Amino acid sequence: MAILAFGLTKTGRTTSGRFVGSAACAECHEQEFQNFKKFSKKAHSGESVKIMASDLTTEELAECYACHMTGFGQPGGFVSFAKTPEMGEAGCEVCHGPGYDHVESEGDTDLIKGDLDLEDCTGCHNPDRVEAFDFKPLLYGGAH
Repeated sequence: MAILAFGLTKTGRTTSGRFVGSAACAECHEQEFQNFKKFSKKAHSGESVKIMASDLTTEELAECYACHMTGFGQPGGFVSFAKTPEMGEAGCEVCHGPGYDHVESEGDTDLIKGDLDLEDCTGCHNPDRVEAFDFKPLLYGGAH
């Protein structure tokens, strides 16, 4: 299972590993957040899981949640659409890592993964999934 597939070892020197949700990012990164919500498919990734959920096993759902939700199985991350709806998308932290320490420090850039490269995408956008779902990793994907 790919629950830890988001490159969490590359997120800087964060110690808590706690997720806070994209709304917390919007406070300082308003333009990037607005672009993400408007243009990125990741901002609506939970919708496709909701559509397919009734046809999937618990294990299959967990695999979907690992890429389509923010922080699934991690502190502060997605639990369910009912309990944590704000985490029911592939938000900022899926790519940039858990944001709690970054937010609490009022923006210490060492506590978050700022500059992304294609390798950061391969946890979710790997050859097996690309072939199965016919999608391509887009480094910027309209988010920023």
